[in-house]
Amino acid sequence: MSKNINKPWGWYENLNIQEGYLVKKIFVKPNSKLSLQSHKFRSEHWVVVQGSARIVIDENSYDLGINESIYVPLGSKHRIENTSDKDLILIEVQIGDKLDEEDIYRYEDIYGRETKL
Repeated sequence: MSKNINKPWGWYENLNIQEGYLVKKIFVKPNSKLSLQSHKFRSEHWVVVQGSARIVIDENSYDLGINESIYVPLGSKHRIENTSDKDLILIEVQIGDKLDEEDIYRYEDIYGRETKL
């Protein structure tokens, strides 16, 4: 459907976009992590399809392997981490009214992309 969108931590690809939902493939390089972030307009559901992930949601941390999933409620602070030396691939399903890259508030980012107040 679309090409890979490169990021400092890896890349993502939009697989299916419809009104109210978006399906995305997320690739996280070994020993990399996404920013600690939240969204005002969407919730997310992640399924690990390759590798292992450490997921942070608010004050909790979860370790997930292949075929394990987790729900990220709208408004919660969250992060995906690949703490291994192997590639991590997740399938993300976003549900909400606004499904674009503008709906990201970054609290912490090792690549210097924090949202400014």
